[in-house]
Amino acid sequence: MAIEFAERIRRIPVYPAAGGYAQQEPLVRLASNESPYPPLLAVREAIDRQLGTLNRYPDPSNTLLRQKLSDRYGVPSARIAIGNGSCDILLAAGEALLEPGAELVYAWPSFSVYPHLAAASGARAITVALDGAERHDLPAMLREITVATRLVLVCSPNNPTSTAVALADIAGFLGEVPDHVCVILDEAYCEFNTLDDADASLELLDAHPNLVLLRTFSKVHGLCGLRVGFALCGSEALPRALDQVRQPFFCNALAQAAAVEALAHHDEVGEERDEQQIMRGLQERGVLVRGGSALGSSTPALRVTYGLPEENARFLDALGEVL
Repeated sequence: MAIEFAERIRRIPVYPAAGGYAQQEPLVRLASNESPYPPLLAVREAIDRQLGTLNRYPDPSNTLLRQKLSDRYGVPSARIAIGNGSCDILLAAGEALLEPGAELVYAWPSFSVYPHLAAASGARAITVALDGAERHDLPAMLREITVATRLVLVCSPNNPTSTAVALADIAGFLGEVPDHVCVILDEAYCEFNTLDDADASLELLDAHPNLVLLRTFSKVHGLCGLRVGFALCGSEALPRALDQVRQPFFCNALAQAAAVEALAHHDEVGEERDEQQIMRGLQERGVLVRGGSALGSSTPALRVTYGLPEENARFLDALGEVL
């Protein structure tokens, strides 16, 4: 007789992880939105210093990391949640907020973990199609919110379509969402957003206690292998609830040390490059492009014409040298 599993196991989809990781020959890993660059040297050194303490459990409250995040983002540490990657926070939020009879609203296609939340909890998932430009259709999502809605997920920039929602539109959306509904703005890729400043959404937190900004060290900081994410919350309620439903020591000691050190070098990974300097460097290498400022862009940008394959390769090689 086979082992009998809970009904929810039959509902939960298998995460569509990329295959082939066990292959021995060198792989070109382009399946999982990983940074191609290793963590900064100072971060690796911080990890090395922590290795001698692995006989001890990590700080279960993530006190230092939450304080450093508080210093960086201006959000009280009691309103900051840490997780074993942002997925951990998402799944815990589903467990804390959702149950049979409750509803979850999110756009689709979007992050492939979202369907797990309703499936695991027995809540009803309401998916809203992206608009014609592959962006979140916020008015359509707003129409799906009812008294049964507990959680709304907005992914910006969206994974996998890369499209972002303008902050002004998000602010208007939040102004219409009922206070009983938790809104998680999934900003795992906020440092790559070209519509608004990466930290512009912070100003929304004080006005909306039901808002959560979900972020990660996996992408721009290159710490996928250590799994550390965080949530900046509009109130202390969600961090308390998350801690109630998760196991202790959910963020390991190496991840905490690496994240703390990474925050000290945040400007290095998010540094804006001087547009004219890049253009000069490319020109010195025989590659001509247009600067975005001459074309009306308010942020550093390049306009690059798609050329022959060998020309494209030369441009990419030159850009890599300049950067």
